Amino acid sequence: MIAKRMSHQFYSVRKGTNPNLNGLPLRETLGLFVRLYNQLHEDGYFHEAFGFVCVDAGDVPGKVRDPELEMLLTIRKTGLWPIHEKAPFYSEDDFFDVLEFLHLYVSKPIDGTMHSYAQCGMHWETFNKVLGQAEFRSRMNAVLAHYEHRYELSANGEVLHKPEAGFEPIFDADLPSKDQNVLSRVSVAVLRYRRHGSTLDDRRQAVRDLADVLEYLRPQVKTLLTSADEKDLFNIANNFGIRHHNDKQRTAYDAGIWFSWMFYFYLSTIHVVLRKIEHEGRK
Repeated sequence: MIAKRMSHQFYSVRKGTNPNLNGLPLRETLGLFVRLYNQLHEDGYFHEAFGFVCVDAGDVPGKVRDPELEMLLTIRKTGLWPIHEKAPFYSEDDFFDVLEFLHLYVSKPIDGTMHSYAQCGMHWETFNKVLGQAEFRSRMNAVLAHYEHRYELSANGEVLHKPEAGFEPIFDADLPSKDQNVLSRVSVAVLRYRRHGSTLDDRRQAVRDLADVLEYLRPQVKTLLTSADEKDLFNIANNFGIRHHNDKQRTAYDAGIWFSWMFYFYLSTIHVVLRKIEHEGRK
């Protein structure tokens, strides 16, 4: 149902007159978050971790006896719990910290016993963390899809910048290589670039990491490209303030825009080069 709602654009959006055409501001997004969190809690997704209330037994603790203390020990912040009271006042950083925190502790209720007295409800006894996390990501990404800034909760439970439109498949595609020098460096670069709060220096380093991967692959690159094309490939990183620091570097450009272009350019090139190497190896 959520996927269908998200895929359909209603009249005012298609017309361009919707007041939230570019997404909802933080406060309204937090309102959506609290409502979906409350639904998940009512459905038992946080009973294993945070406990629940029984009409007979009162407060039944979960595995995390003091969620506020656990937040302080993990997030290093106070004033975030209880969520239904504090969330309306979260900053964006608070919001994303709590999303990542909840992803650690959510679990889907599988089996339990019904406590019918006074309509108390289910007392869940067995849970599945993997299924719970998948459902949590699905629901929270539906919330983030409405936010005016582009973020998503990854499979690892990290809030990341969403890919630029049209580049989504490149992050899902596997790199055709078993070389850990390539796989680990590309993985680190992608995470560094997409992580929430990444700075221009983080993004410059991500581009540098990808350029270093191509440098590592340079012997194979030489066999795939002309000498001029190979030179142009490395000219970007070597002369535009990415890999070197000297007075010959060209730095008079909008770093935010150009780092994005360089990142996707090098990432796409790595995919192409590795696929070409794999293809040549099959001959």
